[in-house]
Amino acid sequence: MPEAPLALRPVLKFPDPRLRVVSKPIETLTEELRLLAQDMCEVMYDEPGVGLAAPQVGENVRLIVVDTQWNEEGASKSPLILVNPELSEHEGRIVWKEGCLSVPELEAEVERAERVLLLATDLEGAEVAIRAEGLQAVCFQHEVDHLNGVLLVDHISQLKRSRYTLRRKKQLRQEQEEDVAVGAAES
Repeated sequence: MPEAPLALRPVLKFPDPRLRVVSKPIETLTEELRLLAQDMCEVMYDEPGVGLAAPQVGENVRLIVVDTQWNEEGASKSPLILVNPELSEHEGRIVWKEGCLSVPELEAEVERAERVLLLATDLEGAEVAIRAEGLQAVCFQHEVDHLNGVLLVDHISQLKRSRYTLRRKKQLRQEQEEDVAVGAAES
């Protein structure tokens, strides 16, 4: 009998406090880290998204996966798996409409650097330097924000953030009430 596929890791959602923790640098490349990276890629493609940071799946380490070339229409998958990414050489300004897997039902125009240099290592320990622009530069900045405990809601006005937070907490209360009702009906 074939093995049942393993469940995908859940994506943490705002206002989960674990999303606000600054991630720890990765000191050793292990098999466990490679499995985490593989899991993160599967989650990213399943959601679907073009990037995912380890804190979004509950892991407090500086690891991101990004694939800005992929789309749902069957393009080939070629994720970048980046350990301890750092951004430098920010150039230009661009406003990009962003969404986030951890901040459901929110899209916001965010001003970012148009071009960045990302420095990291890959899963084999080789140094990586990527000059990125456009979507890839925006994605790198968004995912590194996650590693620093910064979320999409931090890039919007205080008024919009307050409204979103209230709406999100109301939605979570309703989900909890529905879960309780379903549990009572099943008993």
